[in-house]
Amino acid sequence: MRLAKRMTLMLVVTVAVLYAGFCAALFVFQRSFLYFPQPRFNSADSTVLRLPVGAETTVVSAHLQPGPDALLYFGGNAEDVSQSTPDIAAASPGKAIYLLHYPGYGGSSGKPSQQAIFAVALAVFDRLHAEHPNIVVVGRSLGSGVAVWIASQRPVARLVLVTPYDSLTDAAAELYPYLPVRWLMRDKYDSWRYAGQVTAPTRILVAGDDEVIPRSSSERLRTRFRENLVSYAVLPGAGHNTIQDSPDYWRLISAN
Repeated sequence: MRLAKRMTLMLVVTVAVLYAGFCAALFVFQRSFLYFPQPRFNSADSTVLRLPVGAETTVVSAHLQPGPDALLYFGGNAEDVSQSTPDIAAASPGKAIYLLHYPGYGGSSGKPSQQAIFAVALAVFDRLHAEHPNIVVVGRSLGSGVAVWIASQRPVARLVLVTPYDSLTDAAAELYPYLPVRWLMRDKYDSWRYAGQVTAPTRILVAGDDEVIPRSSSERLRTRFRENLVSYAVLPGAGHNTIQDSPDYWRLISAN
């Protein structure tokens, strides 16, 4: 009997130690699981801009167009945003198009983190806003958190959020309920903190079959904005990484 209890105790201790070790490793290396920097494969009709931001160099893929109107795009955590340049330009005629490559992505220097991405995004917005006073900000997946924060800090003309979340921690907690992600995550992207400060008309596009961001997280984010500010559309049959294939996607991105 004593031997059985001792073996049970040893098993429990071993499992606890392994679990704690796994959580510690996840805490240390978490950004390797969150950010997946992609190389840049610009199309022939895309211009590459290299902008100094502090001590780093930020790369922006662009479809240049003079005039007051522009669109600034923040992509997902494993997205080469340059590949979207032709489609966004075709869907937004008359607008200059700018797609930000996060630190470590597409030739941008530095390492990705929430603090670094927010700083670069704000600097790029301010630089573009001096030339284009009417900027539509579009954020997809991870980039939705960047877009909400920018719209809470600056006067954007319109905000479009694709497969967004209320908080990255909440979304991760629903996907991985066996891990204490709320305690572990450094880069939380708490869009709920900033949505109430947004004054721009906002459109939320949700994938009907999103396998990454729980629908409940997108629904919560919807309630964070000021009343009558948000239009909300669910694209049936669309997945997290295939929502752009929906026949209504580009129309909803560009429509006022």
